[in-house]
Amino acid sequence: MEMNALSFPTWVIHISSILEWIVALALIWQYGERTQNPAWKHLAWGMLPALVGAMAVVVWHYFDNTPALAWLGRLQGAMTLLGNITLMLAGYSLYRMTRTGQT
Repeated sequence: MEMNALSFPTWVIHISSILEWIVALALIWQYGERTQNPAWKHLAWGMLPALVGAMAVVVWHYFDNTPALAWLGRLQGAMTLLGNITLMLAGYSLYRMTRTGQT
């Protein structure tokens, strides 16, 4: 496996972005638990589709964008759309929470 699809610096950015997203998701979940506020957990759940999409496209790149795995690119696009929607809904949930004075 040569992994020619991406340069080394691009791999570093992709992998570090995924790791950063995982850490952010975990911290937001923990904050939701500590504050007993489900809106923060909704945000963590809303982040999952974007993570799945990122992982899908990195796997496809790992295998040099082989046409047999092109469905991973389509999965990434679908998860990005779903993730944008779930993050919008979670953001609205947080907005409503602040409007009612909850923490």
